[in-house]
Amino acid sequence: MFERKLTRQIQVGNVKIGGNAPISVQSMTNTKTADTKATVAQILKLQAAGCDIVRLAVPDMDAAQNLHNIISAVEVPIVADIHFDYKLALESIAQGVAALRLNPGNIGGAAHVREVVAAAKDKNIPIRIGVNAGSLSRKLLQKYGGATAEALVESAMEHVKILEDENFFDIKISLKAHDVPLTLAAYRLISEKVNYPLHLGITEAGTVNTGVIKSAVGIGALLAEGIGDTIRVSLTGDPVVEVKVAREILKSLGLCDGGATLIACPTCGRTTIDLPSIAAEVEKKIASVEKNITVAVMGCIVNGPGEARMADVGIAGSNGEGIIFRKGEIIRRVPESELVSELFKEIDEILKN
Repeated sequence: MFERKLTRQIQVGNVKIGGNAPISVQSMTNTKTADTKATVAQILKLQAAGCDIVRLAVPDMDAAQNLHNIISAVEVPIVADIHFDYKLALESIAQGVAALRLNPGNIGGAAHVREVVAAAKDKNIPIRIGVNAGSLSRKLLQKYGGATAEALVESAMEHVKILEDENFFDIKISLKAHDVPLTLAAYRLISEKVNYPLHLGITEAGTVNTGVIKSAVGIGALLAEGIGDTIRVSLTGDPVVEVKVAREILKSLGLCDGGATLIACPTCGRTTIDLPSIAAEVEKKIASVEKNITVAVMGCIVNGPGEARMADVGIAGSNGEGIIFRKGEIIRRVPESELVSELFKEIDEILKN
């Protein structure tokens, strides 16, 4: 387990963020927030996939005034994403959101900030300051000669100061860019300056093919350094995929309890069974397993049990037959056609205990 920086703990609905709380997974709907049916349906899918917090775009008053209808139909905390209009923030708070994503320097002056802060304090609603490399002020771009880590951090600190001057400290910060090294540098820098919880992500990461890699590298590197309290994998497409990828990132670092982990060898010239198909079938079947177990699918009887000896249960096969093993010990041999069904008999036994 990596040693995490202990940050100031805040609470978004029933989810604690920061301190020693588990790292939470977030996503954002891509439906119209004014469309209750479509938005609720997507949130329920995100919940089922293991999403802890869901953010909704609130671009206008129709969206803001529909938030309660959505919130009352789901279990996960809802965050309102606000840009520029403080009235949307006030209405979102009145509608019952658990948090705001809002940059206080962009909502029209100190009086508006005070109104929003007063309402947020009254409802114990935290605010996430979100700085993106693509939307830095001209002043900072000129000062630093472009979007740099220092520019991102200075922008965030300007917003932080506005809230701190109003004695508001239930703050979370994100510093996002599509450029992974820039994102890493920015989070490392701000982690040295503040103890507010940090929301990690690589923004505009792209499609699943490229976005998963960029997100795993960027988010994973920071988590491995003990930086980060909550994460979102930003992908173009179905947000449910974001949650699944985020969970896998956490599992790969030992930062997420629960759920099965698949080990599968990459195949080589010794492989004589249809390992890719078998591995895909097993992966699909264990997706619903909630217990923290490791399952191995290996393509070689000679090395399989040894290479995967730490797995709770596994299979390895060659030349039309295979073996079932647990913790590296061979239990029995079976025909290749029965490998998966026999594997799940063993998994069922483990789950009963």
